[in-house]
Amino acid sequence: MSRRITRTLVAASVVVGLGCASACAGGDDKDKKAAGTSATGQSADGAKDGDGAGAAEGKDKDRAKGSGKDSSVAPDADDPLTRAQLKKAALTTGDVKGYKVEGAGSADLQGASSPAGPAKCQPVADMFLFTTDPVSRTSLSRGVTAKDETDASVTTLALLSYGSGEADDVLAGLRKATGECTAYQYVGYKYSGVKELADPKLGDESVAFRLVASIEGAEVPAAYTVVRDGSTLVAFSSMNMLDADEVEVPAELVEAQLAKLKKTTA
Repeated sequence: MSRRITRTLVAASVVVGLGCASACAGGDDKDKKAAGTSATGQSADGAKDGDGAGAAEGKDKDRAKGSGKDSSVAPDADDPLTRAQLKKAALTTGDVKGYKVEGAGSADLQGASSPAGPAKCQPVADMFLFTTDPVSRTSLSRGVTAKDETDASVTTLALLSYGSGEADDVLAGLRKATGECTAYQYVGYKYSGVKELADPKLGDESVAFRLVASIEGAEVPAAYTVVRDGSTLVAFSSMNMLDADEVEVPAELVEAQLAKLKKTTA
C-alpha cells in the first residue's frame, strides 16, 4: 500500500473516530441547549463554528469593550486569549517549510467530555478530542500534513484558551494520567499502549505521550505533545499507520507554533 493512500486512510479513520466520539460524547441537542453548551464543550454562541466565528469574535470585542480593554492589545498574562487572537496566532501554510495547514473543517471536531474507563485515564481520553477539565474558554484546531505525499503522517494542532490557573490544572491532570494510565475505553472505542514520553521541556511546562487508537477496525498509533504558554495550551497529535514505532509530533511544527503564539500575543 502506498504512503499516499495510507495517509488518506489515516485521515479518514481519524475523522470517523472523532466524529463518532464527538456525537456520542455530546448528548442530544435538547440536552446541549438546556445546558447552554454545544457538543464542543464551549458556550453555544457559535464560538466553535470553524472560521465562520464572527459572532464569537464580536462577543470577544464586546467583552473587551465592557472591561475597558482593547481586544487588539496583548492581554495580561493570566487573561484567556480570544477566538480572534487564537486565529491570529495559529499556524498557516507558509509558516513552516514543507507543511500545509488546513482550516478548521474536519480537524475542528472537539467534543464534550464523556466518562472514560478506568477513570484515571480521563485526561488522556479527553485530549483525543482536545477537550479538557476545566473546559477551555475558547479554542480552534488545524489539520497539518507534509507537502511530501510519501509522508504518511497526519497531524492536528489545537490552541486552547483558559482562565487564570486553569491551564496549569489541565497539565497537572494530564501528566498524572499519562503516568498511571495504560489502556482505556472511551465512547465505544478502545485505546491501548498509553505511554508517557520524555518531557520535551517546552514553554512554561509540557507533557508528551503516545497511544494506539482502535478506530473502525484500524489500529492508529498516535503521539501527543501538549505545551502550556501562560494561560494557553498548544496541543499537537500526530498519527501514522505505516511508521508505528516512529510516530512523533514534528518538533519544527511545535517550535514554530510556540514562536508565533509568543509573537502575536507579546
